Amino acid sequence: MDLVEVIPERLHMLRFPIGQAYLWRDGEALTLIDAGHAGSADSIEEAIRSLGLAPEGLERIVLTHCHRDHVGAAGELAARWGAQVLAHRLDAPVVRGEHPVPEPVLLDWEVPLYAHGLTVPEAPPTWVDRELEDGEALGFGDGAVVVHAPGHTPGSIGVHLPAHGVLFTGDCVAGVGQVMLGVFNVDRAQAVASFRRLAALAPSVACFGHGDPWTRDTATALREAAQAALSSP
Repeated sequence: MDLVEVIPERLHMLRFPIGQAYLWRDGEALTLIDAGHAGSADSIEEAIRSLGLAPEGLERIVLTHCHRDHVGAAGELAARWGAQVLAHRLDAPVVRGEHPVPEPVLLDWEVPLYAHGLTVPEAPPTWVDRELEDGEALGFGDGAVVVHAPGHTPGSIGVHLPAHGVLFTGDCVAGVGQVMLGVFNVDRAQAVASFRRLAALAPSVACFGHGDPWTRDTATALREAAQAALSSP
């Protein structure tokens, strides 16, 4: 796992072989956006300590959606340090293991990529302490709010920090070489509409579930990519 500084003293990316998570810091209080794959709790804890921070400061884990590469270590980290696990109401039953993971409608070129993603260990059922709705305040980042962004999964969310110009897109948007609509969507038309909604927030920093964060001309890149997704088949 790689640890990458995005905003000094505030935001770091934790990059795994597939996917990534983000650590936000409000002083000693910590928030994790997504939680990597199952078995990565030790690496995440080590990364926190390497920044001179105490893992006891982990107050919440916000899950952008229910997929295994985002949920994996959430339960173990929460059990160790007492953090609350937060997920949208529509994905929470999947996170808890009560409902199956919704199957995506794959484009032909997505099929081999999807098979590769299934090599990530399956996430264990994970308790959700708080089920989220669109527009809810999350209690960190000077006013972080939930942005419901369905399409990748029914309960996919973005996390917007207006005071800092930061947007976590989950897998609705990807940044693998370019800003683009994320892959493996259960409803592509819905995902495109969510992309447009996220782009309209015009952040200065966009943090994706896959691909490096975008920190220059971000609002323009998101707007143009959302328009391109709207016009492509």
